[in-house]
Amino acid sequence: MKREWAGRMGLTLGAIVLTLGALEIGLRLSEGGWIASWPNFVLESRKVQATRNESRYVADPTLGYVPRPNYSAGGVSFDADGLRRTDEAPDRGTILAVGDSFTSGDEVDDDQTWPAHLQRLLGRRVLNGGVSGYGLDQIVLRAERIVPQKRPTVLVVSFIADDVLRTEMRRRWSAEKPYFDIEGGALVLRNVPIQRADPRTSLDFLERTLGYSFLFDFVMRRLGVLDAWHGDHVRVLPSGMGEKISCLLTHRLADLQRRSGVHVLVVAQYDPFVWQNASFAAEQRRLTKGVLDCSRQQGLEVLDSFDALAANDGKGAPGSLYGQWHMNDAGNRLTARLIAGALGSGGN
Repeated sequence: MKREWAGRMGLTLGAIVLTLGALEIGLRLSEGGWIASWPNFVLESRKVQATRNESRYVADPTLGYVPRPNYSAGGVSFDADGLRRTDEAPDRGTILAVGDSFTSGDEVDDDQTWPAHLQRLLGRRVLNGGVSGYGLDQIVLRAERIVPQKRPTVLVVSFIADDVLRTEMRRRWSAEKPYFDIEGGALVLRNVPIQRADPRTSLDFLERTLGYSFLFDFVMRRLGVLDAWHGDHVRVLPSGMGEKISCLLTHRLADLQRRSGVHVLVVAQYDPFVWQNASFAAEQRRLTKGVLDCSRQQGLEVLDSFDALAANDGKGAPGSLYGQWHMNDAGNRLTARLIAGALGSGGN
């Protein structure tokens, strides 16, 4: 009986392997060009991510990476200080904006970012210090670096809920990053000075094996989880720690406000999936509320853009304010109006 059972299992497994092999070959033939080439798709994707990072950004021992000074390509340009370009404006009470890709302005040209719109609305200089992929930890560290250099009168700190989760990681999208731990109730900076990441070091067993399968890559793409499969992320802190760290980061912003005299406004933005999934939206709003509540407790001014975005009914609904992943020109224009309103007509 045991030999019979083992035989049947062997036949079943053999049939599965042959079927998957046939599907792999068939799919490679149908898509064309993948019979002669058998790369590890996960590794190749991560190499592309690393190369893209190196073309637009330069390594930084504390922040991980910063925009490459004087870079310009495809409607995206940075000035000599690595700040995304905005038009010239009177330097009467400069505003500094820091944040992630929503502030930097992924998917739009230089003049369509919300800092660029804010500059036109207020008629005063707005510096765009946003950097794609940053967590809230990097956002605050970048603010602490630029404020003493540029001496703005207003600091606008924008974030999305995912920036809170990024504080639990030491690698995000093939780029090493700093992270904070908590010791004795205080933040302690880790993973600095930062070393350049090698995409090969993050491949686990499944990625080293199934990464060669065009079939598996195809399925992950159809399921809409290819980013998670290709994503080069390394978590070092337990889930939930990012919320505590983010709250303590608002203490650093309050200290920056006291030391420099800059007026800090903390702004909550939202990614497009908030408007597509109710349970996801509830969690994102919970994380966002935590940061805003901590900011208020530290005496910082806050702005939650959720209600204004949700009220876009009759104008294409909130989804019309986004491109693929980020705000489009209309969404950034609305965000700028909200921030201008929070700052007052004089912009503080």
